[in-house]
Amino acid sequence: MGTNTFHLLIAALVPGAPPHVLVRTRTAVKLGEGGISDGRIAEAAQERAFKALRAFREEIDLHNVSEHDIRAVATSAVRVAANGPAFLEEVFARTAIRVEVIPGGHEAELIWAGVREAVPLGDGQPSLLMDIGGGSIEFLIADQTQIYWSQSFEIGAQRLLDKFFWRDPITPAEIAAEKDFLAIALTPLSAAVAQWRPTTLVGASGSFDTFCDLEAARHQQPRSTDNPPPETELPLPAFYHHFEQLLTLNHAERLALPGMTPLRADMIVVAGIVIDWVISTYRLTRIRVSAWALKEGLLARAASGGAI
Repeated sequence: MGTNTFHLLIAALVPGAPPHVLVRTRTAVKLGEGGISDGRIAEAAQERAFKALRAFREEIDLHNVSEHDIRAVATSAVRVAANGPAFLEEVFARTAIRVEVIPGGHEAELIWAGVREAVPLGDGQPSLLMDIGGGSIEFLIADQTQIYWSQSFEIGAQRLLDKFFWRDPITPAEIAAEKDFLAIALTPLSAAVAQWRPTTLVGASGSFDTFCDLEAARHQQPRSTDNPPPETELPLPAFYHHFEQLLTLNHAERLALPGMTPLRADMIVVAGIVIDWVISTYRLTRIRVSAWALKEGLLARAASGGAI
């Protein structure tokens, strides 16, 4: 249950074999819209969540998943909301789905567990992993076998929209204000990068997927939004082609771009500024995009018999 999107993944686990995915779907809920910056979940967002979870529950029941095998987690929007506990009680009352709110640090670890299933991270040369959610952004410095450093920052795309995106198209002053904010908020990340010196950025899902969708559409090679390839290379010139264009467009013009989804049409602007700041500040030379993240990390833990 993300701040922007709710995801459902149903898989059959067979000992000694990779998980067999039966259902992989997502629904734009915008749980953080209208309340996340005030530390609450708005009523309209709650109703969208209940509707999405009722549909998920029907799918779960169609596949005869036992109650013992259902794992549901919520992230930043619920984590920081004063009415989060009451909301989750209502979720259980309406759907019989019991939801765990996971701390930011645990969220980062699960993202790594999912990403490394999709993107071979190698051994000994750490990459910078980044997952831009609506409520938080998770950063990790890691390779295939080890996390060297990780931290979750409550500065996700919905929060950045509320804080900096007041005019459309966004103004140079708002861009500069967001970058100044990042320079302070991400001080711990800067110290970690200085220590471990990654050169590759591995972006997980969300906004990174949207940049890949835009690039694929530009070359008339549309990607499946429900089942994209596990890993996609996003050349730096391709990222900057789209990023610089997005800064000049208004909402309707962004929405009309081939490959754009309504959910991302505004958030992609502030998320792109974060990506640009990270690349330029830390002099990164490569972007690899993982379509797999937290939910695949949960699945990987379940398949290995480890604690979720």
